[in-house]
Amino acid sequence: MNSLVLALIGVTMILAGYALYSRFLATKIYALDDSRRTPAHELEDGVDYVPTNKYVLWGHHFTSVAGAAPIVGPAIAVIWGWLPAFLWVTIGTVFFAGMHDLGALWASVRNKGQSMGALSGRYIGARGRNLFLVVIFLLLLMVNAAFAVVIAGLLVSTPTAVIPTWGALLVALLVGQAIYRLRWSLPLVSVVGVVALYALIWVGDQVPLALPETVAGLPANAVWIILLFVYAGIASMLPVWVLLQPRDYINGLQLFIALGILYGSVLLARPEIVAPAVNGNVPEGTPSIVPLLFVTIACGAISGFHGMVSSGTSSKQLDKETDARFVGYFGAVGEGLLALGAIIAATAGFQTLAAWEEVYSAFGQGSVGAFVSGGGAIVEGGLGLPQSLAATILATTAILFAATTMDTGVRLQRFVVQEIGEIAGVRLGKGLATIVAVGVALALTFGAGVDGSGGMLIWPLFGTTNQLLAALTLSIVAIMLLRRGRTALPALIPLGFVGVMTLYALFIQLGTFWSEGNWLLLVLDIVILVASLWVMVEALGAMRKARDFQGDDDAELEQLSAAEVASSGEMDRTRSDES
Repeated sequence: MNSLVLALIGVTMILAGYALYSRFLATKIYALDDSRRTPAHELEDGVDYVPTNKYVLWGHHFTSVAGAAPIVGPAIAVIWGWLPAFLWVTIGTVFFAGMHDLGALWASVRNKGQSMGALSGRYIGARGRNLFLVVIFLLLLMVNAAFAVVIAGLLVSTPTAVIPTWGALLVALLVGQAIYRLRWSLPLVSVVGVVALYALIWVGDQVPLALPETVAGLPANAVWIILLFVYAGIASMLPVWVLLQPRDYINGLQLFIALGILYGSVLLARPEIVAPAVNGNVPEGTPSIVPLLFVTIACGAISGFHGMVSSGTSSKQLDKETDARFVGYFGAVGEGLLALGAIIAATAGFQTLAAWEEVYSAFGQGSVGAFVSGGGAIVEGGLGLPQSLAATILATTAILFAATTMDTGVRLQRFVVQEIGEIAGVRLGKGLATIVAVGVALALTFGAGVDGSGGMLIWPLFGTTNQLLAALTLSIVAIMLLRRGRTALPALIPLGFVGVMTLYALFIQLGTFWSEGNWLLLVLDIVILVASLWVMVEALGAMRKARDFQGDDDAELEQLSAAEVASSGEMDRTRSDES
């Protein structure tokens, strides 16, 4: 199979999904209505609730949900062959991820910007809400700890990415000032920001920076991890327009340019895919493709973390309801295109099948390294860029997206910590809650030693936890649709498929952890499994009641006061903190 054919088929399928299916969802299922005031206007505070241009908000949303996962998952999953990964990414993006992300955004906007954790309390019940928060907390802990380790590893292995990675923060701060203080036009800001970012990438390629092997007794990657958490903690407390929005917007543009470079190189070089379509000779120890494919590729097909971002930050910045289609569904489209690019880079970026099999010698191999090296080879062959510069572009892309996911993840973890504190009767301020969120992640990261390897300890549970969270989010969306008398099949079909596959994978992992004597992961697996099954049972009961609901759900929400919003969730708390 030629990679160009695969790229054309995949891109056409994903863009057709946005043109057709997202329009159906927006008009017939969610009935988006610009006459409704969004939480960004109703609860505007200049910190978290900020009406935002849909293109800027899309940049924030897309880069927050993308991270490294749509690169890591597909680049690992091609070990089963490129065809299963390709089908899951394309079909998943159109019918699963887009529907889920748009649905979570719609659900939160219709509930005054509340998070999925808070919405579970309203639509499933207090018990379901508490269990939901357990799953959310563990997922965010995995994301924050693991992404810090991944970024630190890339900064050590690719010193040419150090200058553009940290220089991008200065670019983002200036972009935020240009948009909100100086009132520059968005096209001008976009051009200046992207030129500055790529200038930093060129400088970084010319001037690689590497830390000494040890700094104050700590290895280089540990120092990077600490610096990343300090940054993420500070960034999570700043008003979104100062750093989070502009950083994510510029990163979003940068990713699409990077994808353009990658896909353009595929068009010019047309490399053959050397990996098998379906691998009948997988390495020993590789798990079964069913159900593991559907949890190995999470981001890029469907991801519960997206629901956290949609309801945690994006819903509070949506200017008009109809913007949700572009922000939510097209955000999933961008991630699907990134996942598709990762599949191509990890299967067509090698000279021979033997070279590919040497990298994919065991399950879990390949990952970001295969994307960077394979993609760099394709770009060098297509556009003639030096492989060092091509690798720097792709490594910087991976780092910047992992970093934007991490700082958004810390912000969301702060919300969850405040929510848990509220349930326990303890009110935590923004600063203290951030310290707790960062402290827990640092404790996990360095729990196994100063090398920071502890950050990956619970990563094997990320895929299953992430997909379970997606199923639970879809259950809330389905309940809201049923209460409005609309068809819930667009939510129920992905809910059923993802729920079954993920629970199946969790049971398989239980056996693996037991046989390996990995008691930490075994206990966490049981906690996640019990909590999720319990919430699902509660959700099924809520769905039965929703079918018989005789009231007007939107009318009830209009009666919901700001005080009631604050008491049922964390999303209005920041406004109180600021005052």
